[in-house]
Amino acid sequence: MARPSARTAVIALSAVLAAGAPLAVAVPSSAASGAAVGQWATAWAGSPVQGITSTSTCPSAEGLTDQTVRNVVTTGAAGNRIRVRLSNSFGTSRLHVGHATVARQGTGSSLQPGTLRELTFSGKKSVDVPAGAQLLSDPVNLSVQELAHLSVSVYVPGSTGPVTNHRLGMQHSFMSGAGDHADSGDGSGYPTSITCMMLVDGVDVVRNRGADGTVVTLGDSITDGAASTLNADHRWPDYLVRRLSALPGSVPAVANAAISGNEVLVDRVPVYFGISALRRLDRDVLGQSGVRSVILLEGINDIGAAGASASSLISGYQEITDRAHARGLRIYGGTLTPFMGSNGRFGGDYGSAYGEQQRLAVNQWIRTSGAFDGVIDFDKVVRDPADPSYMLPAYDSGDHLHPGDLGYKAMADAIDLGMILRNR
Repeated sequence: MARPSARTAVIALSAVLAAGAPLAVAVPSSAASGAAVGQWATAWAGSPVQGITSTSTCPSAEGLTDQTVRNVVTTGAAGNRIRVRLSNSFGTSRLHVGHATVARQGTGSSLQPGTLRELTFSGKKSVDVPAGAQLLSDPVNLSVQELAHLSVSVYVPGSTGPVTNHRLGMQHSFMSGAGDHADSGDGSGYPTSITCMMLVDGVDVVRNRGADGTVVTLGDSITDGAASTLNADHRWPDYLVRRLSALPGSVPAVANAAISGNEVLVDRVPVYFGISALRRLDRDVLGQSGVRSVILLEGINDIGAAGASASSLISGYQEITDRAHARGLRIYGGTLTPFMGSNGRFGGDYGSAYGEQQRLAVNQWIRTSGAFDGVIDFDKVVRDPADPSYMLPAYDSGDHLHPGDLGYKAMADAIDLGMILRNR
């Protein structure tokens, strides 16, 4: 399905806001969709959540006031032309952006010399993003490689209030003192480091090596890279990018649509765990540029935090697969990884006898139902052969729920690249 026109998107926005639901479309800033310069693919996605709780690493409840946020994001594809997607998805009022730039990251908050690009919106430097909306910038020429770090700086001259953000960045971004520091090449003016991304939820690229679309990874904290090494790009989708980029010819971009703590079936409380995968599917997966396939690895929080049954999760998976197939996408099911031993830290049914029973039943269905276009047996590759209800100690981050760096690499290594490449 083609990306909606600006008029269509604004009409859709009005309907969505009237219904009180989150926006599921990105509103183009101009007619420059990129068709004249090649096919767009989403190279970074930061699935957004509501700003409600502030910490020292993410002041999302207060947001920004006459400040600039410099978001550092990791690209899942190489390209020579890019555009940035601003997000006010959970804003309750119009967001006024005074200035925005993009560049390749230097060291810390600094930029690589010669790479700074001004972002415009229908040719204008400033733009208003409606409450509940996303907005694409005009394209700019900037070459990036796979797993490049881009600095996307957004200056807000007023006050945002609680700010739309991606909470678990696993990457240091930066927040300025007062004023517009979007074009600060040496990084001066950014005294504060944070680990969430604010006001930005996507970067698209036009590919260097031809276009083979985008594979979107839909998941929770295990896909978001929780417990991996900060600033190292050791999430399993990052390792998948490394494997794909080593292949000759065109390969898909990888866009990570994970939210830490997310559930498939319900909007979990607190709201910084995000709206359910079922409710965010259109926005975070089906609406990504160039999407051709999906890897689904989610459900462990439904079982652990909410005591969901295998049958209810299976119903949710079936809805997701049906909606993906209706859009002509391939969807691959990932089995749920072991979590025995995690109950002492996470409580609920994480690692309980009931939780393990549901996890095993879900995995059996994923492996044998035929509902997916392919299966990635993450469980098999990271479990301890001596006790399969536990994660292999070498792959365990220590909390018995999240893998560490070696575990995430093993997960990516378990993916049959031929399956993804031949099912185009």
